[in-house]
Amino acid sequence: MGTQFTEQTTRAEYRYGGFWIRFLAYFIDGIINNIIGITIGIILGLFIGMGVSAAAIQMTEINELLLRIISFILSLITTWLYFALFQSSKYMATPGKMIFGLIVVDKEYTRLSFANATGRFFATLVSTLTLLIGFIMAAFTNKKRALHDMIAGTYVI
Repeated sequence: MGTQFTEQTTRAEYRYGGFWIRFLAYFIDGIINNIIGITIGIILGLFIGMGVSAAAIQMTEINELLLRIISFILSLITTWLYFALFQSSKYMATPGKMIFGLIVVDKEYTRLSFANATGRFFATLVSTLTLLIGFIMAAFTNKKRALHDMIAGTYVI
């Protein structure tokens, strides 16, 4: 059947995305997301560097800590937007998932709302905090659901 999503498909016909295919998709998304983050980091670094030089500001430990906090927050925001916007888009998947013909759907097997995709993204943090066991669960659970899928009420098909 493939994983092409149609409204007429019944739930019994879905093929769920298994652990390894999802791992590869997530790996590809990580590469893309890092490229985006590095690009943003370089641009911001240039602007901050020019501003520090122009203002003759000393880089103290406090300034460095502040830059690290800002960098972390920007990284979290760009990663969140990457996953939430793609998964709630008409494609219903990130580029990594698109490569393998996977889509993310809600309990009714329809497209995620931005709010649901946002919840799913932040639920992946829970899967991460469980020493990645939340991700590994997809290899052993019914319908190949990871912990964040269960929390957010989603499926990868």
